Amino acid sequence: MLSALTLAAALCGMLLSFTIDSGARSRATLSQILIFASLAGFVATVALRPASGRTEAVGASRAAVSDSAKRACNFSNVAANAQALQSLTELRDYLKAPEKYVRYGARMPKGVLLYGPPGTGKTLLARALAGEAGVPFFALSGSDFVEKYVGVGAGRVRELFKKARKAGKCVIFIDEIDALGKRRDENASDERDQTLNALLSEMSGFYTGDGVIVIAATNRIDALDPALLRPGRFDRHIEVGLPGRAERLSILKLHSENKPLDEDVSLEALAAETVSFSGASLESLLNEAALLAAARGNGNICKADIQTAFYKTVAGADREITATPQERLVIAVHEAGHALVSHLLSPENRLSRVSILPAGHGAAGYNLCVPAERVMVGRKHMQSQICVLLAGRAAEQLTFGEEELTAGASSDISRATELAASMVTELGMAGEPAVSLKALNRACGGVTGAAERCKALLDGLYGRTLQLLSEQQGALTALSQALLESESLDGAMAEAIIDAHLSNDRREPA
Repeated sequence: MLSALTLAAALCGMLLSFTIDSGARSRATLSQILIFASLAGFVATVALRPASGRTEAVGASRAAVSDSAKRACNFSNVAANAQALQSLTELRDYLKAPEKYVRYGARMPKGVLLYGPPGTGKTLLARALAGEAGVPFFALSGSDFVEKYVGVGAGRVRELFKKARKAGKCVIFIDEIDALGKRRDENASDERDQTLNALLSEMSGFYTGDGVIVIAATNRIDALDPALLRPGRFDRHIEVGLPGRAERLSILKLHSENKPLDEDVSLEALAAETVSFSGASLESLLNEAALLAAARGNGNICKADIQTAFYKTVAGADREITATPQERLVIAVHEAGHALVSHLLSPENRLSRVSILPAGHGAAGYNLCVPAERVMVGRKHMQSQICVLLAGRAAEQLTFGEEELTAGASSDISRATELAASMVTELGMAGEPAVSLKALNRACGGVTGAAERCKALLDGLYGRTLQLLSEQQGALTALSQALLESESLDGAMAEAIIDAHLSNDRREPA
């Protein structure tokens, strides 16, 4: 229709050009007629276009549907997350044989919320459920519903559920639902409120017997509106947390199936080193090692490739050092201070590497320390963490004097201050074990003295760190010199140097 009207307008203009006399006035008239003809053709095209087509262009759902026959993803592709898999197994059985549950009068959850840190496999779990059940998978992000025009997002929600009902049994997956379902307040926008209301209405209105399962994922469950979390909307909440040691091993085995590993590679040792790694981080680490081995082009993926990939993943790739000799000495003393205090105050944490080479995130040097896996963190452990963070600045002051301090410790000091503030205002670890100043401030409208308490805590721990380093200055100097000579030391070598120069056994278990 558009092509025909445009062609007609052009022909009309050509015919008029032959019938109008020449002259200034005729040329002006001709230009006006041609402009009018083009505008008339455009307006007629828009007016004759079907209304449904115009609505589809603005308010249509952007959900990408994938056919289960073309998707090779099921529960065998998921390692770890045993409890989450158990919950999803019930949903798979319901999608395959709903009569089993109808017999007992059971109702499947209308919605399932997967929450946890990034990279833990929430999207993979949703895809695996659809693959196991052999049903269509509608995937989209919460931001796909957010528009500046009021009503567009709500229309997309209704269109999505309409498509899902036509498909029959299916899985709707909404990633990053907090972009759509944040807790409502007086500052909320009309568009977001209408979109959220439409989602709530659709989830309350559809019958689970239709075989439509809604799965949402978020990293911030605390930010979601309570109306989304009540029974009848997202009935089941499944935490997808960071994997433990055994789960990390199973993830590494899964992702290494298609990778030629050398005999010296120990996945068990790698699982022990990768504390706090998510499943996505583990996959990325093995892929980085494979890229290094492919670039070398000689043999299998060896232990050196794994180690290089580990350091690159955690700290970034090492770069050539460009610091002056004096700056190299400052960096070496700074990093040696961190390593020494960590070795003395937190012996349960394993030192992995100490380096004065610049790496990612703008760091002039770095310490890699593998923390012990723990469920709870105690007061003494947090104090030790603050001491380790302040040790770089303390080592500089002890070696070069207060007048020669550098800005290299700025990030460490900020992190130590945030940790101390958390101990004072939230955790009741600053002399008042049963008081949270942050909650008291919300309830009573103001609490004085929090900054002074935080400063006193930091001053006390900094003094403790200075004293510890001054007592072990021989070990600090020896480790600094070794770093200047080698630029990088593995954890075992650094710990051996420290132990060989300790004035006495001052290790303090956390």
